[in-house]
Order: sequence, then structure tokens, then C-alpha cells
Amino acid sequence: METLDEIPFAVDVAALLKILRIPPGSDRAREIRRVVRAAQKIAKPKAVYDMCFIEKKGDDRVEFGGSTFTSRVLRVNLDGAGRVFPFVATCGRELADYAASLDDMVLSFALDTVMVKALEAAITFLSNHLKERYALGQTSVMNPGSLEDWPLSEQRQLFSIFGDVKQLIGVELTDSFLMVPIKSVSGIVFPTEIRFESCQLCPREACPNRRAKYDPKLWEKRYRRSP
Repeated sequence: METLDEIPFAVDVAALLKILRIPPGSDRAREIRRVVRAAQKIAKPKAVYDMCFIEKKGDDRVEFGGSTFTSRVLRVNLDGAGRVFPFVATCGRELADYAASLDDMVLSFALDTVMVKALEAAITFLSNHLKERYALGQTSVMNPGSLEDWPLSEQRQLFSIFGDVKQLIGVELTDSFLMVPIKSVSGIVFPTEIRFESCQLCPREACPNRRAKYDPKLWEKRYRRSP
């Protein structure tokens, strides 16, 4: 198990102002620059991961890291994998606490965008770290709650691999299995010859986070159990 807490992070303020539609020379822009400077001084995006060998596979379950995960899609996707990399990544509690202290709607929205960028920095750093350290080729990622087949409640098993995640990187689970800070993500990175995105099995239309086209035939073709 390894914790990554020295993750480079910087905010493109000009791009942020453009997203917020704030004129660069306005008083509001100066306020946002001040808040972003303060945020960058305390921001500590983090990630924790482990390398686990797959211990056992069933029809719709797979065991690794001392935990059992129930998902037909995850099980099939790991057909050719011998090891996996469970992880939790976050924007960092320091940044989340600072954002929560703001009572201005525009500044809060600006910090929300900054937290998203911090989380993205943590995910990118983790991905590059895994590929370089373990000489990984093509990889895919699955996240608990991204599909009905793998519900959010499976966060419990994933977190159990690491023990006290709050102590490690400041992330904890609520009773409803949501993460705090909210700009956090957990999942499993796995090597694969066939690129997979959960979006391929999700029919939701007009999703702003869609990364791949929905394939209505994929479940029947790849994941349907044999009679």
C-alpha cells in the first residue's frame, strides 16, 4: 500500500474566470484571484492505492485484498487480469474545509471548480505513477456506484483494503457510502486488452461526464451469463 501526497497542483485562473464568465479586470475577478491564491497554498490532493493479486473468481464475484466484490461486469472485465490496483483519490480535506468556510455563492462555486481540478490532478498523477512503476500497458477503471451491477455499497469492501482511509488521506465514508470530501473518487484500475468505460453500459442521456458512447448490445454480447 502506498500513499501519494506530494502531487503537483496549480490553477489556471484565466481559464477559471472564463468558466465563471467573470470579466478579468473586475472586482469580482480580483476576489477570485485572492481566494484561489489562498486555496493553492493549502491544497493537498492525495491518493492511496494498493497492488493486489486476484485470489478467487466466481460467476459474479471476485476476491482480492481480503475483500469480496460482487459484480458480473467487474468479474468479466478481470478475466485476463492477475492483479488489480484499488485506490481512493481526493482533492484533499484542507481544500474542502476552506471551500466550506466561504459564504459567498460565486466564490464557493469558484472553489468547487478548483476542487474538481485538484481531484483530476490526483487521478492523473496516480494513473501516471501506476503505469511507470508497474510497467502497465492499457488500463481501465471501474468505480463502485457507476453501474447498477456494482452498487455504491461496495465502497465498504474497497475501503476495508486500506484500513483507516481517513487517517491516510482524510477521506471517510458516510452511512450512505458517500465520500467526504465529496470531491473524492474510489475505484479499481486493472490492465486490460479491451478498453472499458462504464458509460458503455449506461443509457443515461445528456450526461456531462460521458466518456464513451452507450452500447445497447454490449451487455448481451459480453456480460450475459450463459444458460
